[in-house]
Amino acid sequence: MWEQTGSDVRLDWGAEGVAALGRECAVLVVVDVLSFSTTTDLVVGRGGRVLPVRWRDERGIARARAAGAMIAGESGFTLRPSSVTEIPPGTLLALPSPNGATLCDAAAATGAHVLAGCLRNAAAVAAKAAGLGGPIGLIAAGERWGVNVFGHSETFGPLRPCVEDQLGAGAIAAALAGHGRSLSAEAALAARSLDVTALASCVSGRELIEAGHGGDVALAAQTDVSDTAPVLTGGVLA
Repeated sequence: MWEQTGSDVRLDWGAEGVAALGRECAVLVVVDVLSFSTTTDLVVGRGGRVLPVRWRDERGIARARAAGAMIAGESGFTLRPSSVTEIPPGTLLALPSPNGATLCDAAAATGAHVLAGCLRNAAAVAAKAAGLGGPIGLIAAGERWGVNVFGHSETFGPLRPCVEDQLGAGAIAAALAGHGRSLSAEAALAARSLDVTALASCVSGRELIEAGHGGDVALAAQTDVSDTAPVLTGGVLA
């Protein structure tokens, strides 16, 4: 039952969700609204590419450098969406993150098609996923307790489900229902819970706003403004 068998579209959380849904799903959509998937959408929308790198993976960073990638955090580009709004076309950006990038790598290991989805590109990602086959698994990234992307926390705790990723996965699920796909109970509940105004008032949104990054929350809250549907091919989202 953990695979949510019998539904075209399924939803679960984090690495455990990848493991469960990856056993049956032909397509996995990683949803990390604040901020990996939103930043990826903006980069790809400007003609760039994103190389997801597992969090604190020095070998992954070394491989990215060897591939000629710019490393987020070592230049003007970071994990923050507002940092990439003017990124030059053709840029290959290595983007480490504890949630979205790490989950993309785990999802790729299942053999499924892997996409990065958010509110900005929900309809486009749904259309692309529907064309790739099924079942389709929506992986709401959530966060990990104890991980501080602004600092150097030594802990990496259990999953914390997040409003923003429930919203992003729900927007994609609703769009997939419009393509005639049946939704599991988990996906259907998310599809019925689309209150994008909650993004600014939820814990993750408040954290960013209070840190002076309200512009990133505003970019992430824009819904269906992008026609990009980043697909992971050869370890790169484009």
